[in-house]
Amino acid sequence: MDLGEGLRKAIARLSGATIIDSKTIREFNKELQKALLSSDVEVGLVLTLTRKIEDAALKSKLPTDVSPKDYITNLVYEELVKLMGKKFEPELRPKRILLLGLYGSGKTTTSAKLAKFYQDRRLSAGLVCCDVARPAAYEQLETLAKQAGVGFFGIKGEKSVRRIVKEGLLALKDKKVVIFDSSGRNALDRELIAELKEINDEVKPDERMLVISADIGQVAGKQAREFDSAVGLTGVIVTKLDGSGKGGGALSAVNAAKVNITFTGVGEKLGNIELYDSKKFVGRLLGIPDIESLITHVQEAVKEANLKPEEMEVTKLNFDAFYTQLKAMSKMGPIKNMLGMMGMADVPKEALEQSEGKLRKYKSIIGSMTREERLDDKLIHDQKRMRRVAAGSGTTEKDVRELLKDFANMKKMMGALQNDRDMKRKLSKFMPKM
Repeated sequence: MDLGEGLRKAIARLSGATIIDSKTIREFNKELQKALLSSDVEVGLVLTLTRKIEDAALKSKLPTDVSPKDYITNLVYEELVKLMGKKFEPELRPKRILLLGLYGSGKTTTSAKLAKFYQDRRLSAGLVCCDVARPAAYEQLETLAKQAGVGFFGIKGEKSVRRIVKEGLLALKDKKVVIFDSSGRNALDRELIAELKEINDEVKPDERMLVISADIGQVAGKQAREFDSAVGLTGVIVTKLDGSGKGGGALSAVNAAKVNITFTGVGEKLGNIELYDSKKFVGRLLGIPDIESLITHVQEAVKEANLKPEEMEVTKLNFDAFYTQLKAMSKMGPIKNMLGMMGMADVPKEALEQSEGKLRKYKSIIGSMTREERLDDKLIHDQKRMRRVAAGSGTTEKDVRELLKDFANMKKMMGALQNDRDMKRKLSKFMPKM
């Protein structure tokens, strides 16, 4: 069970409560403590948090127009936000960034994500490979730089980080944001500290960011303190937040170490990096919709898929329009993240995996259709066409029939939405025109 699921289950137990008394709060806090401890949040922080919630709940009077469940949810939200730290707002200006981290943290991939983040905000970016320890580091960063569409510099086989840095600064002098990907180790040893200080002295970076994987839980705090002591951190980037049940432990531990969290990695794709905002993070844990982030993800996905605005305007649903929508959806990252932003975090894992597999299959099937067939779905009901499309997409005729059935249901639902003015008004802020 991840932290969000545990928190939501603890709060759900308050659904039948009519009053807030010491017994109710103690029982709730037991469930809350279980959820936090199972997510590897440090014991002292857990006890402090639940004590604050108990004091606030019992010393204040419950408003007459608020249910006990909603009142406690709000208390939990406010205290967790304090526990998880402040919102990060980067200065969009020319800068040099040094990334640090141990093996397995996702540092190299994060450097490319960060470069793309700034370049997407009209600050040209470049990556410098300063990793002289890992054999495949040069090739990996070069490949990622090409995928992100940013500059790259490295000297294959070179062991002097000082030489790499000097030549890299010259080679990427036209870039507004230059990111230096340093070497990693299994632990922060003397050799790594000396290497990082050498890079730091030569680069004189504006920001020194430690990359930490969320799956190490509260150990993240220890790493943050050690690296901060060695080179002086300006921030921490927490990766793999989407797939780790220890994410809450990592974030709270870093905040307790008095180091700011700057970005979070929420997926494998280069666009899956987010500015850290404890309010949004905690809101998703508690199942509170985050429509603002959903809108941003939709807009970025449309841009990344190279779709024109008019292509996203669905006036008549056919396979051609559906294929366009699928292209955009494939750029938005895991369905789990999208549902979390919509406040629908408790969809079973099996259902999510089945849905993602089905969408990939449907994209292949539609990709095997002719232009004529995409515009007129009735044509695919022909047995010969169905057989040809199935063979061309590597699927079965049963899969094609399943698509036809789901597509027919979608058309019915879209017709109902077009006649529902209230629903159209609610969705108009973040959905394509209907």
